[in-house]
Order: sequence, then structure tokens, then C-alpha cells
Amino acid sequence: MSRSQRATRILLIGMMGSGKSSVGRALAERTGWPFLDNDALVERATGRTARQLLADEGEARLREAESAALGAGLALDPPAIIGVAGGVLLDPDDRDRIDHGGFVVWLSASPEVLAGRAAGAEHRPWLDTDPVGWFRQTMADRSPLYAEVSDLEIDTAETTPAQAADAIVAKLAAVAEGSLPSVS
Repeated sequence: MSRSQRATRILLIGMMGSGKSSVGRALAERTGWPFLDNDALVERATGRTARQLLADEGEARLREAESAALGAGLALDPPAIIGVAGGVLLDPDDRDRIDHGGFVVWLSASPEVLAGRAAGAEHRPWLDTDPVGWFRQTMADRSPLYAEVSDLEIDTAETTPAQAADAIVAKLAAVAEGSLPSVS
């Protein structure tokens, strides 16, 4: 994928509650590009929420559905904005697809901030007992994977969705002008 093609497909990665949906919507509003949210793609494809899919068929089936949702997003002709499920990064093949699929933005925040945003949501069953503890452990496992594929990291505890969208657009403009090294 060329630099210009890569810069016209934005993949938003990060933990649940990091702001992928809200930043994705703000970025779509700012750019006019379509936004595909992983949770919506999974529900559209399976007829069930992530929680229902996990309860009915288990985690392996949920991860398959999330991987298929990533594939559906990557199949779109650019420009597009794709919200990627947090757990998709665990699969090396999906990580490679993300790494080569577009301009990858890692939306991050502390475990406490993420737990405050995500706990109690019906489609987030992992957070039913100890949300902060779950985020601490999961972030320790996943942060190196997010760092491996990301072109830009934005702390969403420090920015609004609109500010994050502006930062992404500014970074893409710098890449397009050649003032930054090519992302690969």
C-alpha cells in the first residue's frame, strides 16, 4: 500500500473505553469519510452483541467475529475510518493486517480512566467483577502489541474526541506533505 493510500485509511486501536467510537465519529465528521465501528459490524454480521456472542459461543467465536469485522473494514476502498476491537491485536495475522492496512492510531488512557468509561456497558462482559484490575493486567499484555503497530498514540484522557480528530488530521497532513518519514 502506498503512503497516500495508507494515509487514507485510518485504523483506531486501543482498549475498550479508549474512545475508538467517539473519536471515530468525530474524525468522520471532520473528514467526511465513512466510519465503521467494530461493535456495530460484529452485531450486524452475527445478530448478537459481543456479550451475547461470548455467552452463546465462547471467546474463540467472538474473536473470529471481531477478525471478520476487521476484514470487512479493510475491504472498504479508502478513504475510511475503522474502529478495531481491542482483542484483535492478540492474533499475529490480524496484527499484521492492521500494521499494513492503514494509518494506525492507538488511543490510550490509564486503567482507571478506561474502567470508569467502560464498566457497566452491556457489551463488555470482561468488566463485571474488577474493571480496574482487568484493565491493568490486559494493558500490561497488550500495550507492547499496540505500540508495535501504531503510527500515532493519543492519550484520550487528555483530549476530547474533537481534539483527537484534529491531531490525527494534522499528523496525516504532515505525512502527506512529506515532512515526516513514510509510515510502513
